[in-house]
Amino acid sequence: MTVACYTRVSTAKQNLDRQLTSTQQYAEDRLGANLSDIEIYRDKATGTSTTARDDYQRLMDDAESGEIDAVVAHEVSRVARSISDLERTAERLREVDVELHIVSEGLVIGADEEDPYQRALFQLLGVFGELEANIKRQNIREGIAARQESDEYRHGPAPLGFEKRDGHLVEGADYDRVCTVLDMVARDDMSQRKAADELDSSRRTIRRAVEERGELYGLV
Repeated sequence: MTVACYTRVSTAKQNLDRQLTSTQQYAEDRLGANLSDIEIYRDKATGTSTTARDDYQRLMDDAESGEIDAVVAHEVSRVARSISDLERTAERLREVDVELHIVSEGLVIGADEEDPYQRALFQLLGVFGELEANIKRQNIREGIAARQESDEYRHGPAPLGFEKRDGHLVEGADYDRVCTVLDMVARDDMSQRKAADELDSSRRTIRRAVEERGELYGLV
């Protein structure tokens, strides 16, 4: 049996070690795979879209070429953060008889005797993940609208991750990465110093973004 361990983090500075350990141990203990039977796929990219992830695309190509028997991921959010991407991934794997194993939730999707309750839980996790993302986007839109009405917006520089264009505040090219890093700072998963290094900014700017402008990044 050839097992693909898929791991993903959102930024280049995040560590994949925990996911690697979790998925490899699962492949060995639950699927009986040897180290020589395990293929590792690593992405350091946002989970909002599968098209921008090189190793995800390689994984799906290998699965559809018959080179993989099972895919193991640490949790559903590592695979995708939108229900459409999640369903599309599961369906593509099911069509080529490749099982999808989710370690943290104990789910197996695509097995011959697939448990309908597991299938429902898988879909529910995807729905909640997408709902969370949509709520964040709505809060961000409201935050941007409020900022554009303030004197600070009219006279000051654009906030981190944004730019001013034709009198409007718009998301910059690195906005998604900025949101991911600031979210990690807000959850104490990354220090302000490391965040400043990651975003080529200052600790003061990071602190202000998290503490005073959280609505612009989906933090509140």
